[in-house]
Amino acid sequence: MQSARSGSVTRLAVVGVVAAVLALSACGPENDDSAVPPPPTRPTTEPVSTPPAGQPAAPTASTTARPTAPPTTAAPSSASAKPTAPTAPTSPTGKRQVVEARTAGGLARTTGPDAVSDVPVDPGEMRDGMHLVVANYDRAGQTSGRRILLVAVDNVPEDPAKRREHLWRGLIDYAQQHGSTGDPTSGVPYAAGPLGGSLECLQLPAAPTTDVLCGWSDASTAGVALFPKSTPAEAAALFAGMRGDIEK
Repeated sequence: MQSARSGSVTRLAVVGVVAAVLALSACGPENDDSAVPPPPTRPTTEPVSTPPAGQPAAPTASTTARPTAPPTTAAPSSASAKPTAPTAPTSPTGKRQVVEARTAGGLARTTGPDAVSDVPVDPGEMRDGMHLVVANYDRAGQTSGRRILLVAVDNVPEDPAKRREHLWRGLIDYAQQHGSTGDPTSGVPYAAGPLGGSLECLQLPAAPTTDVLCGWSDASTAGVALFPKSTPAEAAALFAGMRGDIEK
């Protein structure tokens, strides 16, 4: 009878222990939402380490500026990318020069023993880079007699109009020694032609038909010519045509 009671007590004790264990399992921390710790949060700023004494602090992500991309240049549009028209080449100095043309204003340069062989007119100071032209020209069909004499220079260092005056004085002396008479008249302006500048003619002496001296000057050249037995208007037109072939 006593052993039966002790067995019952033992079974009751075991049942109580099992019930207590079950109750504790039901109420464990893994099923309690309030007992679950929140996930760790990342710091908004990285910890700044203190550098050793005497060394500068390393820059933090919040203070270091990111390098910006270099500015880009827009490609030119098709309208702005059109090439410009090339300009005509010019001489380094931009000045004209005089040449001894075989034909000037339709007149042929005199050749052979009748051609001028020296410099009958003082051209004035001649420097390096200057050109001097001294030539006779024949009128159409001319085979003898006094011929047209032309003297021209380029790259004149002084005012070309003054050089023209100098050439005129020399040409007057030459003409008076070779058939001209009387005193020269004052110069009269005439059309200079497409090369511009100034063109004047004077008579030696004043007469309906006489010896005529014409001269031109522009930015850097000057030239004169003697037209025996002519008129100022005829000589001026012929001289302008000759100049177009002599001055380049």
